[in-house]
Amino acid sequence: MADGIEVEQIQIIESRPKKMPMVTSMDRETIREAYEDVRSNLTDTEWAVFKFESSEIVCAAKGIGFEEFQQQFMDEERAFGYIRIQMGDEMSKRSKFLFLTWIGCDVGVMQRAKMSTDKSIMKEVISNFAAELQIECEADMDLIYFKEVLQKAQGANYGTGIREI
Repeated sequence: MADGIEVEQIQIIESRPKKMPMVTSMDRETIREAYEDVRSNLTDTEWAVFKFESSEIVCAAKGIGFEEFQQQFMDEERAFGYIRIQMGDEMSKRSKFLFLTWIGCDVGVMQRAKMSTDKSIMKEVISNFAAELQIECEADMDLIYFKEVLQKAQGANYGTGIREI
């Protein structure tokens, strides 16, 4: 109290986010090894899945068979997949590669928004693919759908001229 006047002290509190956004990093060596393993004709590996461990993207699984690939993606997580799919017709067969971005239906808004920058980090290593998809629900995780996307990406589709009716 000064000269009979009460002075009220005001405390200014700064409001800041409790957590600073973490910069995404990646285990470049294991991701590159998995990528090359899927691309190699000398191995049976058909796919690799890359997931987040805290703020680092790591190779979470590799394997054979589409069913096992499908089982790697959960509703509450973000992930990337790289898969080799046999394409072609009765005249020629060739491997095509698809890069998949998975954002589960239970992933929050901020984590969803971050996926575009995280995907660009992944593309520094996963650079060769015929098609790219972003999937958000289990129903779209379908081999026939993936083959249709790859078919459209490869352009002309020549066969023997015989149609099945």
